Amino acid sequence: MSKTRAIIITGNGTNCEIEAAHACRLGGFDEAVIAHIADILSGDIRLDDFHFLNLTGGFLDGDDLGSAKAQANRLKYAAVSGSGEKLVEQFSRFIADGKLILGVCNGFQLMTKMGMLPGFDGNYLTQTATLTYNDCGRFQDRWCYLKCDPDSPSVFTSGIEKGIYLPVRHGEGKFLCSDDAILGRIEEEHLAVLKYSGPEYAEATMEFPANPNGSINAIAGVCDPTGRIMGLMPHPEAFVHYTHHPRWTRENLPEEGDGLILYKNAAKYAKENL
Repeated sequence: MSKTRAIIITGNGTNCEIEAAHACRLGGFDEAVIAHIADILSGDIRLDDFHFLNLTGGFLDGDDLGSAKAQANRLKYAAVSGSGEKLVEQFSRFIADGKLILGVCNGFQLMTKMGMLPGFDGNYLTQTATLTYNDCGRFQDRWCYLKCDPDSPSVFTSGIEKGIYLPVRHGEGKFLCSDDAILGRIEEEHLAVLKYSGPEYAEATMEFPANPNGSINAIAGVCDPTGRIMGLMPHPEAFVHYTHHPRWTRENLPEEGDGLILYKNAAKYAKENL
């Protein structure tokens, strides 16, 4: 069996790439490569050589034009040097080949503005949703309870019975759709993978601060209909070990943090299917 390889794109204001690479290795990937976007645009690194693409948090291009919008335009329209190929063609081929993409925070913002999510009817390049300014009007840095939809097709959340506990840190995390029909399909097809909730994961909530941004229907994470492409505002790479938990010195916690399951599921899928 060939080695499973994850790629984490960095540059132009991303962060968390080291944490994401560590999470990929802990999750079971044989290799996790941090690649600057310039190396991909130059043709030195190709997405075709990997199985799992990570789009991490940060403040791409200083959030000019709105969070991740400048990078979304760059990835959709920039050409790969010397190849006669647009970079977006590599993204489209990556998806068509059945591979995995996870966007976290700024990465989720990037995916929605490229049109990758919700990705209805195989259309991954037409924007139908966005992430915008928190209702509270300020940056939020806190831990949140996230209710998981057990009927979601998401590869990443497979096996999560009730929910997970992860940190958020964003100023533009409010998920919105272009119209009610898009939101309706997201809900009907169980693509709203994670929703902000209370501690028992019983009900989704619109109440601040449990819902830190006012996201419509309390949506914290969305996948496409295949379940292989997912974005979420909370940071799974920031909780892969119990010592990352804010109460690790006061509670008896399992060694693995809640976020690690997403990377373990991704590695398992890659080993079995790619």
